[in-house]
Amino acid sequence: MIPLFVYWSRNPDSLFLGIISNTIVMNRFVLPLVSFVLLLISVALHPRAANAAVDSSRYTLTLDDAVHLGLSKSRALEIARLDREMASEKIRETWSEVLPQLSTSFTYTRTLQPSVLFFPDVFSSPANPNSFIPLEISADNSASATLDLRQKLFDGSAIAGIRAASVVRKISDESYRNTRSAVVADIKQAYFDALISRDRLQLVRQSIERWGLAQRDTRAMFRQGVAADIDTLQAFLSVENLRPDLIQAESMVGIAMTKLKNSMGISADSDVTLTGRLEVPTASYPVDIASAFEEALQSRSDLRQLELQVEAEDQKVFSARSERFPVLSAFGRLETQTAFNDDVSLADSDWPVSSAVGLQVSMPIFTGFRIGAKVEQAKISRMQVMTRLADLKANIRAEIEMCLSVFNEARKRIEVQSKTIAVAERSYRISQLRFREGIGSRLELTDAELQLNKAKTNYLQAVYDYLMASVLLDRALGRSGAPAELKR
Repeated sequence: MIPLFVYWSRNPDSLFLGIISNTIVMNRFVLPLVSFVLLLISVALHPRAANAAVDSSRYTLTLDDAVHLGLSKSRALEIARLDREMASEKIRETWSEVLPQLSTSFTYTRTLQPSVLFFPDVFSSPANPNSFIPLEISADNSASATLDLRQKLFDGSAIAGIRAASVVRKISDESYRNTRSAVVADIKQAYFDALISRDRLQLVRQSIERWGLAQRDTRAMFRQGVAADIDTLQAFLSVENLRPDLIQAESMVGIAMTKLKNSMGISADSDVTLTGRLEVPTASYPVDIASAFEEALQSRSDLRQLELQVEAEDQKVFSARSERFPVLSAFGRLETQTAFNDDVSLADSDWPVSSAVGLQVSMPIFTGFRIGAKVEQAKISRMQVMTRLADLKANIRAEIEMCLSVFNEARKRIEVQSKTIAVAERSYRISQLRFREGIGSRLELTDAELQLNKAKTNYLQAVYDYLMASVLLDRALGRSGAPAELKR
């Protein structure tokens, strides 16, 4: 037996093994095996390996990262992708109506009781017409094999079905694009909600910090006899009144992060850190409604879906009318059969072959007005889709006008509030200095703090509204909203 002593260093990145043996030569197969096992233990105990499962659920995300991750995990997008694959298979199915149809069959029959035919007894003397002779006509075994080939040469309904299926495939592509755009918009909105909730929490903390500093100044002034006792109480209440706002802001951060994780399709237990900021992007948008509406007419996927639906309804009308046309088909049949009794082997039996080819023409003459009714139903359905298309265009026009109005309003508010913040910060510093010098009042400092907090809050809200309006405007214009590398 070989005594084995293992020494572990305190450094988790390395593993030292000391082997002390009373034997001179160790078995050459034992040492490699022991080394391999210890190597596995070292890897398992390594901090990075131990935290692998945890690291896999940690995300540090910019806005583009969040969109990329959400598109890779979105369940709604996966459903749309499967719908697109389903449409492709439907096209294959409709093509089968005009492709050759080849089928085969084989039948074996074992006779339990033979079939019998009765013939008049005309050979007896004298002939008796009322007498019949039974004659067995079936063999003990019989079999037949057939090969049938059928090819449609003309079928208007099948042609219309192929065209309609191709249109449906395009509709599914547009539906996928629309779903993808909706997923991107949902992720962006959730991301911006998380950012503004985080920044609002930061504003509350900054306000508490400013009031805390003012509270300390007030206490110092009270000890010097400069401030009254009521000033210290008001300073204390100003801090404590912000505590509920802090609790609410922290709760809103958690709720916003949960919504963001759900929109991206990741686990609610994931650790997500956002590196993005609420800032004005550099994207360009149309300046007037006419150009924006023109872009939407060219790019909106839902509009394109209805336009394609009109084409599909045209094919349905043609398909209904095609039922009045003749259907021309060619067919061929190859058949072989045999019959033999038990005393004859299968190899000795005969298998005569017969074959035939032909053409078949079928055409409805009177169907009880069924075809006419189907044609009219298809026409009505097409008119419904065209009406929905016109209604969608009107709604798009109104949607773009509202989105542009909200977008431009938020942009103007940003311009105004960006200047107001600088003024409010300067006003607060002056009021704070005046209060410390004893020439300013507590009310003046309180008002300056409120104005500064309001200016920052309004600017934050304006940027948030601008970003949310840009997301809605992207949707209204038919833009994907995804980063450039993800638009393919």
